[in-house]
This record gives sequence, structure tokens and C-alpha cells, in this order.
Amino acid sequence: MRLMSRNVTRRFLLGGAASLIAVRAAAAEPPTSSLRPVLRGEDLSRRNVPEPDQIIRGQNLSGEVAFAVAEVGTGARLEQSNAQEGTPPASVAKALTALYALDILGPDHRFETRLLATGGVTGGEIQGDLILAGGGDPTLDTDALGTMAANLKEAGIIGVKGDFLVYQAALPVEAMIDPEQPDHVGYNPSVSGIALNYNRVHFEWKRGGDGYDVSMEGRSAKYRPGVQMAQMRVIDRKAPVYTYADAGLRDEWTVARRALGNGGARWLPVRKPGLYAGDVFATLARSNGIVLGAPKITPTLPQDAKVLVTQRSGDLRGILKDMLKWSTNLTAEMVGMAASKKRVPELASLRASAEEMNKWAMANYGLIGPRMADHSGLSDDSRLTASDMVTALLEARGEGLRPILKSIRLRDSRGRPDGNHPIKVAAKTGTLNFVSGLAGYMVAEDGKELAFAIFAADAKERAQISREERERPPGARGWNARAKRVQQELIERWSTLYGA
Repeated sequence: MRLMSRNVTRRFLLGGAASLIAVRAAAAEPPTSSLRPVLRGEDLSRRNVPEPDQIIRGQNLSGEVAFAVAEVGTGARLEQSNAQEGTPPASVAKALTALYALDILGPDHRFETRLLATGGVTGGEIQGDLILAGGGDPTLDTDALGTMAANLKEAGIIGVKGDFLVYQAALPVEAMIDPEQPDHVGYNPSVSGIALNYNRVHFEWKRGGDGYDVSMEGRSAKYRPGVQMAQMRVIDRKAPVYTYADAGLRDEWTVARRALGNGGARWLPVRKPGLYAGDVFATLARSNGIVLGAPKITPTLPQDAKVLVTQRSGDLRGILKDMLKWSTNLTAEMVGMAASKKRVPELASLRASAEEMNKWAMANYGLIGPRMADHSGLSDDSRLTASDMVTALLEARGEGLRPILKSIRLRDSRGRPDGNHPIKVAAKTGTLNFVSGLAGYMVAEDGKELAFAIFAADAKERAQISREERERPPGARGWNARAKRVQQELIERWSTLYGA
């Protein structure tokens, strides 16, 4: 691992030094000289702590590593390397997105999905159209649509004279988050103002007497409705495993017979989110005695439409906590775009939304040069420096991020997660092929709290991966495991050196 322009700063060891520097200034303007910690007196016992380059060489980690660590109480930068180099942050970007959404939308914000009627209601029959209107809820699932269908029945609706419409334009509509990803990966679905089951369809197959039985379902805990807008055909070939084609009103998939075995299942991305949600809702409405036509997409909402049913999400704080725990890309993109839409009502695209977040981060936290291309960190084009990430963590310490970050258990000498490890870490991980990040807060063995960011990337190896290989490229798993060991050793180094 090559350490570019190594930049290590000395901790303020004299008692009053840190108090002479304002916290914000210390966070925004890290020193540029490269000094090692001074060992004197009680520090002599720390001589055996390995240097960062020793840690990286010891794990045989190729590529480049950037990191920065600072004291939360004073904002003093303690140690950094390549901290001004823009690096792909992977899912660490979701921590910045969480701060953005909390600031713009507020922690108590709830998203609404509604059923609207035009033309009035006579004798339980809607005289015009029924509209399923998405409101940007990333957590909407088939169970929630089932509740909405039941509530529509309870509202006395028995039929619809007009069309069944779906409104998905509350947010910009994107066919996928990152076009460089393989077609079939579930973590790269479409994005729009309506999302069902994280815009994924459940594909299941079982070997039968004369071939395979396959199903495509909008599956949830309570329901398993089959869908018509996503179809699968089994083809006698070895590769590619999956192909996708846009068939207008349908997502058409094929799968290689030789890859299926006896049976299995996986989630595939949905490329037509409005039609998917409409397809599933029509099935659920039919089970409640309400027959609807095939769903159609409407680009606008009538001003005089009457609200019949409203489904509200949980509060944003809980949504973000789950997003940070499970690292759901679609949630990050939708909450990020919802925040940008509030700032810029005529928001045009996901890229424009990410740029709006970059502007916000520079204005609110003093970040120098964030270049996010999305809100999830999935895009190869996104760049964030370790220094900027630590600046954001220091500035956001009292703004509700730390309690919703995932607790990261460090590992014992045998590589097992250790719940009793003396160093406590609350952070966001980030993993792409040959990219690994970790950023958040750590509490050293003596109780001192530090903010840190570690970004590692092997751009050369990543550039050699074909689009088809990106789900599981050779060598990526071992590289990422070594990167995580480097992260732990750096955290243990900082605990030893920079504890009180």
C-alpha cells in the first residue's frame, strides 16, 4: 500500500495548547506538517505501537489508504494521511446523507402514500379515476399496500368508473442508481417517488418434472401476490446468468438454466416502480372486492382530487437508523432526494440532488470539496476526503447522528466479534469491490472520544472488473477482509496513543 504525501500531526500535549484554538477552526484547518507523537514519560510504554505504514504493509493491502482522526472535545487533529485526497466513500456516504435529511426534513418527518379519487364518489363508486400517489416513502411494502386496500374498502369504495393511475413523480424518476452495475443486482433498483419492497421483485424457482417452475412476486410478511409487470424465462445456456430487457410495460428477464440447480430464490431490481406498485395494489384491491383496470402512469396530480386513504411511514429518525444499520441504497437515494426537493422544488435528477447535498455540506459544515454523485455512495464517481468526513463528524456531534449509527464490534485475537472489547465504536461501514471505508466515533479504553474516517481503495484492481463481474469479482472478498483488519489496527493504535 502506497502512502501518498504522508501527513501526521502532533497531538497537543501541553495542557493549555488545545484551549487556544477554537473547535471549529481546528476542525476546518488541520495542520499540514508531518510529525510523530512525542514519547516522553508515561508515553515510553507506547513505543511498540506500529506506525500506519507498518499496519498496512502487515496486511499486504494494495492500493491507497486515507485516514484522519480528531479529538471530539477540542476538535484537534491528531493524525492523518492522504486526508485531503478525494476517495470513493462507498456506503460511508450514507452518514452524510443522514445528516442532510435530518437537517432539511427534520427527525419527525413522515412520508405519505395516498389513494385519491377524481370526479367524486356516488354509491361507493368513484366517478372518475383512482390514483395511487407515492410520496417518497422508502419503506413502503406490500403489507402497507394491503392495509391501504382494506382501508379503501372500509371507506365504502366498491368500484371505479375511470382509470387506475399511479403517480411516481414526487421525486425524479431514475431507471437505476448506478448504470455501471450489473442489471440483476437488487441493491441497484430504480428510484422514484414511489417504491415498493425497496423496488425489488422476489424471483423463486423450483425444479419440476419437465423443467422449472418460476414465480415473480411482490412478497412481504403477509402477502405473496404474483406480478405481471416482471416476467422471467429460463433459457438453456451457460452464460450470462441473467439478461434484462425493457418491454415497455414489463420488465423482461431471462436466466441461464445451468445456473439454477434444484431451486432457490433472490430479489431482482424493478425498473418500472410505478407499474410494479400498481400491479401489486390491483391484486390486493381485488381481494377486497374492488376491481381495477391495469395501472397507468400519470405525470401530474389533479388539484381537486379527494383523499380517500393515507398511509404514513415511521418517523425519519427511525428510517435513517435502519438505513445506517442495513445500508439500504434506495433509502439513501430517496431521503436525499426528498431533502433536495424541499430545497429545490424543480429538482431534475439524482445527480442534481447529490450536488445540492454537496453545496449544503460546504455551507453548513465547512467541508472543502465533497463531490458526491449520489446519496448512497454506490457510484464510482463519488469522492469524499477523510478530512472532510471528520469535519462533518465533529460538527454534527450534537445533531443526532451518533445515536443512530451502528455499533461496530471489534474482533478478538481469533477474528471473532468481541462484545467485551474495551474500545467502543459507533460508525458507518462502506464496502464496494476493492473499496472499504469506516467513519464515525470511537471511545478509547480510557473513555476519550475520537472522530475518525478511514478510506481504502485499489483503483487499479477496481478498474479491471467487467460490468458482469461486479457482483462477485475475483480477489475482492480477500482484499476487503484485509482492509477491515487495517481499520481495526488503526483504531487500536489511536486508542493507545491518544488516550488521556
